[in-house]
Amino acid sequence: MTSATVLQVGEVPPSIAETLSEDYRALVLPSDAQRDVFLAARGESVRVVVDAGQVRVDAALMDALPNLGAIIHYGAGYDTVDIDAARDRGIGVSNTPDVLTDTTADTALGLILMTLRGLTAADRYVRAGRWPRDGAFPYGRDVHGARVGILGLGRIGSAIAHRLAGFDCDIAYHNRREVPGSPYRHVASLRQLAHEVDVLVIAAGGERGAPPLVDREVLEALGPEGYLINIGRGSVVDEDALVELLAQGRLAGAGLDVFAHEPWVPPQLCEMDNVVVLPHVGSATAPTRAAMCELVLSNLAAYLTSNSLITSVVPPTR
Repeated sequence: MTSATVLQVGEVPPSIAETLSEDYRALVLPSDAQRDVFLAARGESVRVVVDAGQVRVDAALMDALPNLGAIIHYGAGYDTVDIDAARDRGIGVSNTPDVLTDTTADTALGLILMTLRGLTAADRYVRAGRWPRDGAFPYGRDVHGARVGILGLGRIGSAIAHRLAGFDCDIAYHNRREVPGSPYRHVASLRQLAHEVDVLVIAAGGERGAPPLVDREVLEALGPEGYLINIGRGSVVDEDALVELLAQGRLAGAGLDVFAHEPWVPPQLCEMDNVVVLPHVGSATAPTRAAMCELVLSNLAAYLTSNSLITSVVPPTR
């Protein structure tokens, strides 16, 4: 194994960065004007990229690494990796599914409760001394018995649905294809799903540059009594339309852990009491993040020793 075998792209958790440096003598892709010079000098020697989504791994970067065989991605979602370009070039791609499923589903449930019941706004109300001055806090909405639609009934979406079943929620979902054996009702049209539910939960990934699945039409179908919860990817939602409809009272509220241009969050959202904003903490517990790091390093070792990936999104063919 040479010192140029592995390339770190963007920031990764400290435990991964330390292992890459000490065990693999990995290179780090510059983020400044030296990037092109670096790629011209060292690009041919790189076999594996390890990334965590801060920097897009696109076709141009892949072409600058002509011997690249695998992209080891930290995270369940991989919208910052050009999957089609990787597949066309025979480059394998792995992610870190399963280990973060339950933690992320817990976060989604928390977002639903906080948003519908107005719990974070109620906390601010008390802290600001408004309770004795202004009286009782406004009523919230019940979660139990709510009609909930889930966009993306995969691992995380299914775990969210399982939790909501304990609240006696009426659950339906939209996927590209119906999930065989699912106990939940499949709705073929996302717009129709939004029209039928009180809460639309996004548990799906997206591709940067692609039109948002949850566009203005879907948000309008959700309506002034409807809530949007996004635990998936910010790119899935037309964020401008979301801000506009919330400001006009044409949506009841939103609970958001992800945004279109992280870490930037539209300031209008931060000013709305019917909106809960979290800094992309869906999987942010110590045990879960440790398991994700371990899986990244296991995928790296598997590729370098056997040309295979443990959690393959795209199997390597180089």
